[in-house]
Amino acid sequence: MKFLFIVQGEGRGHMTQAIAFSTLLRKNSHELCGVIVGKSKRRVIPDFFIREVGAKVHPVESPNFVADKTDKRILIGKTILHNLRNTPTFIQSLNQIHQIVCKENPDIILNFYDLLGGFYNFFFQPRARFWVIGHQYLIGHPEFTFAKSKAFDKECFQVNTWLTAIGAEKKLALSFQNLGDNKDPKLLVVPPLLRSEVKKLEVSSGDLFLAYMVNSGYAEEILAFAKKHPQIKIRAYWDKKDVNETEFPLPNLSLHRVHDQHFLQDMASCRGLVCTAGFESVCEAMYLGKPVMVIPVKGQYEQACNAIDTAKTQAGIASETFDFLKLEQWIQSGFRSNEEIQEWNNSWPTILNHLLLETKMTESEYQLTQSFS
Repeated sequence: MKFLFIVQGEGRGHMTQAIAFSTLLRKNSHELCGVIVGKSKRRVIPDFFIREVGAKVHPVESPNFVADKTDKRILIGKTILHNLRNTPTFIQSLNQIHQIVCKENPDIILNFYDLLGGFYNFFFQPRARFWVIGHQYLIGHPEFTFAKSKAFDKECFQVNTWLTAIGAEKKLALSFQNLGDNKDPKLLVVPPLLRSEVKKLEVSSGDLFLAYMVNSGYAEEILAFAKKHPQIKIRAYWDKKDVNETEFPLPNLSLHRVHDQHFLQDMASCRGLVCTAGFESVCEAMYLGKPVMVIPVKGQYEQACNAIDTAKTQAGIASETFDFLKLEQWIQSGFRSNEEIQEWNNSWPTILNHLLLETKMTESEYQLTQSFS
């Protein structure tokens, strides 16, 4: 079958998920005909994504978050106003998407949590089937735990997730672990999407901590900790624009532009991972048996929920700051890796084949009905 991806460009997670899914498709003799990536002025599309996704990448302007001056806290009110002001730009992006869809004629459009994907499916009603994938869709499962909400944080998160999936035939909810049944026939709980490189890594236990921050403002926090604790070695990754590939502000701290291979190699040999509370990096660390500590980005309710989900697996802990000593203390208290995540993740080929077989059968039934009518 022929797939077209629409990928949210905020952070690293959705892009690495798209790379993993593209590899899964090719291994099972399916085709990825193109990748539409939502871009913004805040970030650049990493070279590794363009190189490894295996199809032509089409950048389009897409809604994105607005952060405060320190680039740490997400400002929800300003985010909404900013994106509303840019509505004409996003309408142009929707038209760009439609041109690509008409040219490529995919069987399935798979949306990696980009708002434009949901809007496109609603306004243009393409012939292609519309699927969505992401950890966020787990909110539709009865076992999901919501974080405490301030004002309308929870409702905004729910609405945003709903908008990305308007009219979706399938909602593939990425989960750290297999969960029980749910009442929504469109919702399917599936394993994390990990790239094949992760599974080939040789795991060791070094003496440095690995860090990843989705917002560059957290670098000041890491720098302050490293100054105070020179005995703790830290290697941190970020996607800040207009900086050197590698910077060494302190003997025990180095800052690196996001690089897929280097990051994975460092994860395989690190003592533990400390990162903002995304999903993909945490899954990679769990698969490799590494202890994790997550820090929810302030003002981003979704990350507060991710932190709870991480702690529920007992493979990680949550913190409000980049306090690496807290993770060290947890490791010393007797951390044990969860091997079930590897078995869960390795079930993806079976799940994909079942999904596509079910889709083909439904298509055949539809065509048969049309021929009789």
